[in-house]
Amino acid sequence: MRSIEQILRESKSIAVVGLSNDPSRPSYGIAMALQRYGYRIIPVNPKETQILGETSYANLADIPVPVDLVNVFRRPQQAPAVVQEAIAIGAKAVWLQSDIISEEADALATAAGLDFVMDRCIMVEHRKLGL
Repeated sequence: MRSIEQILRESKSIAVVGLSNDPSRPSYGIAMALQRYGYRIIPVNPKETQILGETSYANLADIPVPVDLVNVFRRPQQAPAVVQEAIAIGAKAVWLQSDIISEEADALATAAGLDFVMDRCIMVEHRKLGL
């Protein structure tokens, strides 16, 4: 399993599941910051067609390009299904944002060989590491 620093350094494309088009939502601000840090953001929100200048997809399976990291802004009970989608598309890692805890999602990701981070803010970790 790669460290958080390795995941952040080696990931180029980040699918953001549950990305909102509302600038007041944490997912929007975090995704915008990740774009500024140089990551390609791929929104996953079936209610939107475009967020932050990028095409939004209904689910991970609809994304036509490889995804390195799946960043999750969904309820904990939805995390296992997102991990299963991440496994199916060949993502390398899954990241559950702060306050999203799912032991089932962790077990699924680990069993499939995906790197897994839970209950941490990707933006906070990026800043802490000074990347």
